Amino acid sequence: MAIADITVLGAGIFGLSIAWVAHQRGARVKVIEAQSIGAGSSGGLVGALAPHTPENWNSKKQFQFESLILAESFWQSVSRASGLDPGYARSGRIQIIQDERGLELANARAESAVSLWQGAAAWRVVSQAEFTDWAPLSATGLLIHDTLSALLHPRLSIRSLAHALRLGGAEIIEGDVEPEGIVIEATGEAGLRELSNAFGKQVGNGVKGQAAAFQFNAAGKPQLFLDGLHIIPHRNGTTAIGSTSERDYDNDQDTDHQLEDLIEKARRLCPALAESPVIDRWAGIRPRAKSRAPMLGHHPLREERLIANGGFKIGFGMAPKVAEVMVDLALEGRDTIPAEFKVEASL
Repeated sequence: MAIADITVLGAGIFGLSIAWVAHQRGARVKVIEAQSIGAGSSGGLVGALAPHTPENWNSKKQFQFESLILAESFWQSVSRASGLDPGYARSGRIQIIQDERGLELANARAESAVSLWQGAAAWRVVSQAEFTDWAPLSATGLLIHDTLSALLHPRLSIRSLAHALRLGGAEIIEGDVEPEGIVIEATGEAGLRELSNAFGKQVGNGVKGQAAAFQFNAAGKPQLFLDGLHIIPHRNGTTAIGSTSERDYDNDQDTDHQLEDLIEKARRLCPALAESPVIDRWAGIRPRAKSRAPMLGHHPLREERLIANGGFKIGFGMAPKVAEVMVDLALEGRDTIPAEFKVEASL
């Protein structure tokens, strides 16, 4: 069989991950990015790869579970090929149990995780004493600790992916270049906006997020999820927090009082950050499909092309599995995309 030519439009996490898997399977790969590598949400700071709760299981949760399990080998292969650390670590996550109802739910989920997570990870109820130097106090003295959650550094992982592709002979071009061969559009918010305009209804939209990084080294500690806030101890010695979700905004690149409020919240909820300086702030747009799930399959406006869009808050966690199913479709014509992820689910 002749080696396939694949052009991926978009050098965010979906686009670069698809390009990497296609390259590994022997395709000639070109990536075309209209702005800059990692523009938008892929150039952020947080990088929480956190699972859905192990209950009310469905194909979306199964897909995410499989992607989180794939992630370790995926990022190891990228790191080996690039010589650059993407910051990946499957270091788990801590959540607080505040009351008896929360404890009841946590115990039920711990039991269901045994079968749903297939022995590959655990959801445990543990004593506060196991993490007294990192987690804030729990009213019950108990915490949830899951071992499926992982983290990576978005900017470092994008850099590592792009470098691995280039070293492997793939082209990454910033600018307006005519695509060739099999074309996969991973164009984020711009692509969703085009679809919404074409169909005269909301197919997807951009949601602004803001995040910050503290100069605080908690590398190796589990990430924290406290009152809707992600606190991510990166391997490079920084700790990231995020993020906001904003539908209405004037400037998608500027940080504002909403991030400052988030910083104060992080310092209040996580005393370890109370005196730590903020060394970076970020704002960007995350592409959210109408269905809230990734939008994968044949492009509804250009049937000869494929589309992978709508990563929203789970794009980095979903990327390894999204890349696998998109390359299956592109190179083999094999469609293993869940119904919830089909393009028509958002149309």
